[in-house]
Amino acid sequence: MSFPATVEAITIPSTGPIDIIQKSTVPFPKVNPGDVVIKVEYCGVNFIDTYYRTGLYNYKEFPAILGKETAGTIVALPTDSSVLNNDTFKQQGFAVGGKVAADFLGTHATYISVPWKFVYPVPASVSTEIAAAALLQGITAVSFFEEAYKVKKGDTILVHTVAGGLGLLFAQLGKRVGATVIGTTSTQEKADIAKKNGADHVILYREENTVDRVLELTNGDGVDAVFDGVGKDTFDGNFKLLKRKGTFVSVGNASGAVDPFSLFRLVEKNIKLLRPTMSNYVYTPEEAAHYGKMLFGLIEKKELNIKIFKEYAFTAEGVQEAQRDLTGGKTTGKLIIKVA
Repeated sequence: MSFPATVEAITIPSTGPIDIIQKSTVPFPKVNPGDVVIKVEYCGVNFIDTYYRTGLYNYKEFPAILGKETAGTIVALPTDSSVLNNDTFKQQGFAVGGKVAADFLGTHATYISVPWKFVYPVPASVSTEIAAAALLQGITAVSFFEEAYKVKKGDTILVHTVAGGLGLLFAQLGKRVGATVIGTTSTQEKADIAKKNGADHVILYREENTVDRVLELTNGDGVDAVFDGVGKDTFDGNFKLLKRKGTFVSVGNASGAVDPFSLFRLVEKNIKLLRPTMSNYVYTPEEAAHYGKMLFGLIEKKELNIKIFKEYAFTAEGVQEAQRDLTGGKTTGKLIIKVA
């Protein structure tokens, strides 16, 4: 089929501050034989977008298209016969007109072409709006709870920034399996939202000492696992509030990257420390299919609620506002961009 010659995209000419973000007309993406071509309807906004914009993570070249999370409808399927005959591809049930979500760098554009293994079928009962809001944080949550630390009934876990999009999913999943969920957040309003989503206790870190409060809540024992998306500001305290043989899962760097440290920090309590990425839990098509079905199955059964904080315009100004809100700590839940 024929495609438009150009697409509209959210771009940056180089690394830099938020106001470097632009909306540009760029050539239609190259379509490889193993790609699924998607007409984009919604994009998800994530901290990883800011990491690439600032240069914490590196683009190969500029100008670069922002974004790593999208949802829309399929306009063309792969043409590679080896893909079409692949068992996992066939099990995914991709079809022209079908709803999908995609996890692929540089995809905040009106049309995208994505290798099929990064594309996830979306059930008919789930909207592309919810799919775009759910994909990255949802796959992260379900895979980290399975593989970074297997959260189980009777565990006590700490989730930093529990009222954010990922934090709310961690809280719901923890409550679902019977764990006690302690969270941290900045305001009482956010604490109330977190409690509605499964958090048992919420610490207002601006008013309370997180380490002291966690130890008080756990009778001095500490927690089985910490899921920390803050990074530099909370790193040291996590060692003090974990149990002996506890697990420290570093999820992100919202306050900045952690400074180099000695491995002997782990010795005192035999702590396990991980800095996993979602992409290495869905590295193969089979892994991606497994976790995609798990995530959207939970959403379909209403066992996982996706909270959308705000919808932003598909403009330079709209995306700039979204990144300011995200990095300014103003949000609860997910930020999305409406493309079509």
